[in-house]
Amino acid sequence: MKSTTLAFCQIEYASPEYDDSLRLRYRILRAPLGLDYTEEQIIEEWDSYHFGLYDQHQFLKACLTFKAINEHTLKMRQVVVDQEVQGQGLGKILVSQAEHWALNQGFKNIELHARDTAVPFYLSMDYIAEGAPFVEVGIAHQKMEKHINSSR
Repeated sequence: MKSTTLAFCQIEYASPEYDDSLRLRYRILRAPLGLDYTEEQIIEEWDSYHFGLYDQHQFLKACLTFKAINEHTLKMRQVVVDQEVQGQGLGKILVSQAEHWALNQGFKNIELHARDTAVPFYLSMDYIAEGAPFVEVGIAHQKMEKHINSSR
């Protein structure tokens, strides 16, 4: 995968690409916990920003979602990398590109709820842990934040 050309793209809600992102998110994040998406959860994503990282064959390899909290802050959600390419740096590429997009849109802060297993990844990308760990969807999470700026 390292020699592969990757394309970072915004995904339109309710498009075939959005459906691909739901399938990837379900397979990696939801199914292992015995969870599915409700119709209400999918409808609530209509005003979110969706992004994907595609390989040269136009297969979705990673994706994430942003939800605006206010005019300065986004909440990053549902960050996922396909199992076949995990550990190859795609998560860092995806998050970095999404941060760049957010900065260009005028956002200054990103917050997220990281699964405990993902905390080291976000720490390596300069996110800061805030508060005590908590349980969400039955597993330990940590609130994390990052101030994004053009001097990165």
